Amino acid sequence: MTGFQQLYYTSCEHGLSGSSGFQFNAVSEQVTAGTRHRVEGLAGYEPPRALAESDTPELLARCPVNLCHTVSGTGGATTLCVRYAGRDSARRFGNYFAHALHTEGEFGTDNGGLLPIELWDSPLWTTRVADTTTIPDRPAPLPRGPLSPRAVRAFLRTHPHADQLPALLAAVFAALAEDGSVVVVDDTTDRIAHWFAAVSYLLPPQLARSLSFATYLFRPARSRLHLIGTVPGAHLDLGPDDEESYTVFDFSAGRFPEVVPTHHLVRLLHRIGVGSIRSVWSWTAEYTSGQERALGDWHAPVAAAAAAGGIELTAADVRAVLDWLPGAGHLGPRRAAVAADIHHKHRDLDDRQVAALSAAAEAGGDTALHQELEGKLHQSRIRAYVTGAENAPGPVPLNDPGERERATALWQRLLADATTSRQRVRLLLWAVGARLTPPPELLAQQSLDLSRVLLGASEAGPGLRAEVGQLVHTLPEFRAKLAAAVQEVLEDRGGQEQLFAQFPADLLRERDLGEQPRLLEHYWLAQAEREPARTIELLFRILDVRGRTAPDADLLRALWRQPSRTWTHKEATEIAVRFPPDEPVGEAVAEWLDRAVKQEVADEQALRHCLTLCHTLAEPGRFAWLPAVAQERVRVVVDLDEALRRTREATALAVAFGIPQVQALAAPRALKDHLLLPALLKLPADPARLRAELPKFAFRLADVYLRAVYRDASTERRIGTRLLSHVTGVVAVTDPDGLLPQAHLDLISALRQHLADHWRPDDLNRLAAVLRPYDAKLAARYEEIAELRVGRVKKWGRKLTSRRSSDGPRADED
Repeated sequence: MTGFQQLYYTSCEHGLSGSSGFQFNAVSEQVTAGTRHRVEGLAGYEPPRALAESDTPELLARCPVNLCHTVSGTGGATTLCVRYAGRDSARRFGNYFAHALHTEGEFGTDNGGLLPIELWDSPLWTTRVADTTTIPDRPAPLPRGPLSPRAVRAFLRTHPHADQLPALLAAVFAALAEDGSVVVVDDTTDRIAHWFAAVSYLLPPQLARSLSFATYLFRPARSRLHLIGTVPGAHLDLGPDDEESYTVFDFSAGRFPEVVPTHHLVRLLHRIGVGSIRSVWSWTAEYTSGQERALGDWHAPVAAAAAAGGIELTAADVRAVLDWLPGAGHLGPRRAAVAADIHHKHRDLDDRQVAALSAAAEAGGDTALHQELEGKLHQSRIRAYVTGAENAPGPVPLNDPGERERATALWQRLLADATTSRQRVRLLLWAVGARLTPPPELLAQQSLDLSRVLLGASEAGPGLRAEVGQLVHTLPEFRAKLAAAVQEVLEDRGGQEQLFAQFPADLLRERDLGEQPRLLEHYWLAQAEREPARTIELLFRILDVRGRTAPDADLLRALWRQPSRTWTHKEATEIAVRFPPDEPVGEAVAEWLDRAVKQEVADEQALRHCLTLCHTLAEPGRFAWLPAVAQERVRVVVDLDEALRRTREATALAVAFGIPQVQALAAPRALKDHLLLPALLKLPADPARLRAELPKFAFRLADVYLRAVYRDASTERRIGTRLLSHVTGVVAVTDPDGLLPQAHLDLISALRQHLADHWRPDDLNRLAAVLRPYDAKLAARYEEIAELRVGRVKKWGRKLTSRRSSDGPRADED
């Protein structure tokens, strides 16, 4: 760009229109119609009512001056200064003179970074009408006016509402982002220009040059510029519909927006101040990528530049830098310098922030800073982990030898300062996870000391238990020393047989105890309590270690701790089978086997296990283990079971169960309750023997048997020989000695009547035939009932045949 096109617009007699009136008095040669149209739209001026008839130099000097700047969509910029001229050549009030500059390039490129607002009161502006219609371009650079950072800082120091600058700056940022407008009201346009300058200096230079503004408009509501100035007495007629588009700062009346969201960048810029901001913006250029657009995009680069310049940052500024650093690859080595600036001035960062600085230092090539930050990060993490801080990260492997050596030295210092068992446990876990290399003798001694303390601890919370469990499985030295500490306790203190059932000895495994029989036996005893299903296996392992074939009473009581101290039938069978049958087992085993045989039998499955046990113990070698009373119990059970399987007649089987032991002993009683009745009903009965023996049955057996026979006689469609034999024996009962209770006599009577009422004639005749030797009278009665029933059927059959032959079948006949 070589210069700016110039345009003069006013009410005059000679101009481009060829007649008098408002027109372009003169323009540069290359000015286009579009530029003239743009300037004409911006040049309109309406003075405050009180100054409308100003015509003396003194009054005209009091009129507001409008310095206006806009940027076109194609990148060009137009700046103009409009002053009130009072009367025109026809002596009419309302004239004004607009001197405009236009460039198709970016404003300030050849102006040494000049900002548009710095043209306020510049000597380049004129109000004189040109003699010709063509004027030359204005060469760059343009002369500045009196505004400067120093002048603006002095203005703010004396202004009573200088504290509104952050809100004003935030509102302008918002207007730039959302295409809104900010209206500034103050007593003079010079004061307004100072506010505009303050905002322009604090804005990023690119945004400041794109900021459209007018230092004075009489009717602000008719403009959509970003920043609009006006004075008291102007027509500030903003209606309710304009509130979202216009934000008003009335410095003259002291009225300001109630709430303006203020970004942390705005606060940082205000803290830097107008006086220092130009230096910071020049530094910021070294940190930007050129892609900064929104308010948040500028925060981190400005904060990084400010930190480099020694300006104090807030926590929000630091967070912005740390969030920005991982993606700031354009910084190159400068990324490490930013990390150093933050690290040296902010020592209270959390681990995430330190990690971000460490990564930036590594990416920027600063190895020393990276190692320093990694050391700090490791120290913070290990302290948080050891003290149990919430969400503290666990250890990660350290692969760098130097880093691992420094971490090990720190670990040893922390271990020496640890005050609780849990801290020591966590330190050992950290050593494993981080792959530290402490001296082996130190690790072994710490593991032994910690094991001794833990074994003496009366309580341990779930957190410590879980961590010690992890340590046992990940640190062989600790596992070995825990076993050594357990052995110490067992050797030095009596009554510690249950040590392996307590924390943390319960975390040891069998292979941890090596070839130490005493430890192994106590370990197995504790395992039996935790895993009852393994008790028999563990019994024989202990016997093997002891070199014995049978246990004593103490060992049995130690393994089976339930209150009853009794084997189940299944356990007793498995144990009995594993003992050699031709070798003695001792009184303790014999007693436990006897108790197993004697115990109650809950259901048929338990009965099957009981029978298996009794048959196992009935074998010659094992039978000799038992005392005489136990032998008798086993013999009774086996005999009754044999009777159930081999007896061929129901009454004989019932008689076999008539012995006193059936009610006195659990197993025989279970055989009778669960198996006898089904077995009786499956066998044929001898009616003669049944009628004689039934009154001698035990009440319960007789009761269930009679009810079962009645049920089958009532429900069976075909009366087989087996059922007929049972029915015959029952209905033939006479009970001359009065042994049967009345309830059973009633059941027999009901059965007799049911047979007479419901059995078919051929079944009644079969019953009569087998019943006659025992009760001829009852047999004859059944024959008579059968004959009568047959006669009625024949008579009905003849009637049915007669009706069908004479009249044909009836509809209701079947």
